[in-house]
Amino acid sequence: MQAHANWENQLLSLAGHIPHPSTRPFFSYWAGDASLRQAYKQAEVITAAHSKSFHFASGLLPEEKRSAVRALYAFCRTVDDIVDEVELKKDRDFELDYWRKIVESASSPADDLVASAWADTLTRYHIPRHYALQLIDGVARDLSQSRYQTFDDLATYCYGVASTVGLMSMYIVGFKNNEAVPYAIKLGVALQMTNILRDVGEDYRNGRLYLPREELVTYGIREEDIAAGRVTDNWRQFMKFQIERTRQLYEESWAGVKLLEKEGQLAIGAASVFYSGILDEIEKNDYDVFSRRASLSAIGKLSRIPALWLKVNSLA
Repeated sequence: MQAHANWENQLLSLAGHIPHPSTRPFFSYWAGDASLRQAYKQAEVITAAHSKSFHFASGLLPEEKRSAVRALYAFCRTVDDIVDEVELKKDRDFELDYWRKIVESASSPADDLVASAWADTLTRYHIPRHYALQLIDGVARDLSQSRYQTFDDLATYCYGVASTVGLMSMYIVGFKNNEAVPYAIKLGVALQMTNILRDVGEDYRNGRLYLPREELVTYGIREEDIAAGRVTDNWRQFMKFQIERTRQLYEESWAGVKLLEKEGQLAIGAASVFYSGILDEIEKNDYDVFSRRASLSAIGKLSRIPALWLKVNSLA
């Protein structure tokens, strides 16, 4: 059993004890329910519009699980948009509380399509509700904190906004035992760190800097350099370090794929491979994350599928 770093132990304690579902997910056969079918369709539309990588990867799941993870995505996207787009504090607080109540009750108003699909998914797949509440709190953290001193601090943020998504996805995809938990947490941190490294310029323009300040100091980088979008040798070395650590997290999380139900392994593997491919694009762009947004093309994703398929099928 490998030793966990301090931040990993902290995140494991946040996850708490995860009950493994004693029963298989029970299906509502929502295909025969016109309103639920419409709700899940709306979740699919939101996923396709906002995340090509997530939409592509989730498309590798069987139909019911595919719809469920897209309902999860639509819930996450909607909560994130409240924090980013609702201007008045009282309105934000009201809407975030609305979603907390949806989670706690696992029910929704009939006219809220995203909430209807999410409440159905939450119930059918026995998803522990505290993960959904932790996600809401994690996203809301952007309202009160815009700088992080250490990587440990940043990892806690990544847990709230991304590892929780991995843990909830695990219930939809299906997992064999609780040994899968640390890997889901680690993959979430890797995915969020990839987003952070890709979006440095955009986030800074929005008043947020998610890079560990301790590490910026170590590499002699000031906020003024980031504000000016300076791609210096110091910046390149800093980014090489960040990318190397993130790749290591992807590599370490891979062992968790074989602990998932077989029909979900390719989809989760694809999410890992597609997002880690963004790191390759950052390197190709000479670490310029200020004036260019690194992304993996559809061809880039498709080209990775054969090797991914072989890797997944080689899992013991």
